[in-house]
Amino acid sequence: MSEARISEFYSVVAETSRVVGVSLARERVWPVLAAYGHVMASAVISFRVQTGPRGADDLDCRWTMLPADLDPYGVAVSEGFARETGHPVDGLSAEIHRAFPVGGYGFDFGVVGGFKKTWTFFPAAVPQPVARLAELSSMPSSVAGNLAFFERYGVADIVNTVGIDYPKRTVNLYFNPPSPGFFRPEGLRAFLGEAGLPEPSEGLLRFCERAFGVYVTLNWDSPTIDRVTFAVKTTDPLGLPVEAGPGIGKLVESAPYPAGDQYVYGVSVTPRGEIHKLQSYYQWHARVESMLRAVDAG
Repeated sequence: MSEARISEFYSVVAETSRVVGVSLARERVWPVLAAYGHVMASAVISFRVQTGPRGADDLDCRWTMLPADLDPYGVAVSEGFARETGHPVDGLSAEIHRAFPVGGYGFDFGVVGGFKKTWTFFPAAVPQPVARLAELSSMPSSVAGNLAFFERYGVADIVNTVGIDYPKRTVNLYFNPPSPGFFRPEGLRAFLGEAGLPEPSEGLLRFCERAFGVYVTLNWDSPTIDRVTFAVKTTDPLGLPVEAGPGIGKLVESAPYPAGDQYVYGVSVTPRGEIHKLQSYYQWHARVESMLRAVDAG
């Protein structure tokens, strides 16, 4: 990809940052664009905003469906905008790539925080079991510790994506759509209650009537599940039965690119309350829709 094309996209990033009220750090953004610019044309690219204390001050940009021969974390380390620290998180993506079939990759960067996350997509036809993931030496022990819990709720064998957040040192496990009963009020209350998380709000129960995906967040320092997130595809994110934060409204109403009707809205249940997230697409490829939607609420 030419530098002119990268510069053009950088301008979109800068204007989107201005729209949502976040100050862009060029020294964090430009090296990422330069390093991955050669796969930009084929990537699905989106912008993401969220509420809550640990993300509302940044705007994330997500590139997904990258080729299976491109290791985004390896590139980040070699280019110097990710730094290995000796923590198990450093080696987790490489261990997953050696042990499992890979359908594609992705990464996130923040306009303030820089490179943050990677995504490993398993081929759509072969979701992977939690039990095998738990065997990896770099995986948090909390994954194995919650295996029986995942089995009780019918999601232990349907992991489609693993997300790794390097600054926060967390892992996300994304599940293929579970049984419809999972999203009924009694199912949600039971799942969240056993995970030690708050009772779902009435708005969230209504939101989950349309949910298609769920994922959990775990870490290396606690045996418990950090949070559970539910995802909804929508053409009207401000019309959902939940209260969107101001950043979400700004991105929907004033994005400096033709977002069309492609949105994924996520609600995370955490010990501190509910956090809302919105994914708005800058560049979309319809061929990857079946693989993409769940991770985009992450």
